Amino acid sequence: MWGELIQEIRVAQTGVQILFGFLLTVVFTPRYADLQDVDQVIYIVTVVLGACATGALIGPVSLHRLVSGRRVKPQAVRVASRLTFVGLLLLLATMTSSLLLILRVATHDAFVPWLVASVVAWYGLCWFVLPLWTRRRYTTD
Repeated sequence: MWGELIQEIRVAQTGVQILFGFLLTVVFTPRYADLQDVDQVIYIVTVVLGACATGALIGPVSLHRLVSGRRVKPQAVRVASRLTFVGLLLLLATMTSSLLLILRVATHDAFVPWLVASVVAWYGLCWFVLPLWTRRRYTTD
């Protein structure tokens, strides 16, 4: 189970690190000063969420390194799995706030919250609903 978990984390880590790296550069662009106050707040929240998601998704690697050889692999897998799940929730929040910020800056239309909500619903379906349905449907007693 540890190997599978690490492979899953690699995929999520790459995405969150690229997104986080991009977010860190935004504040240094000339356009940042022109953002409305609410957009700057959304940006700050997004960066903090990205930092937290990065921490949660890198946490299992550190956990593995620090407990390796201590014969606590089942416990480490449980803790790492929980950290990964928290990381995915934080990644969802980061992507949501990033999308909100980008669409608010790109267009000031009233449909932006609806569009963001639709994308979040899609993420929820792909990341949580379908996996939970599959687990329930195909898990034997």
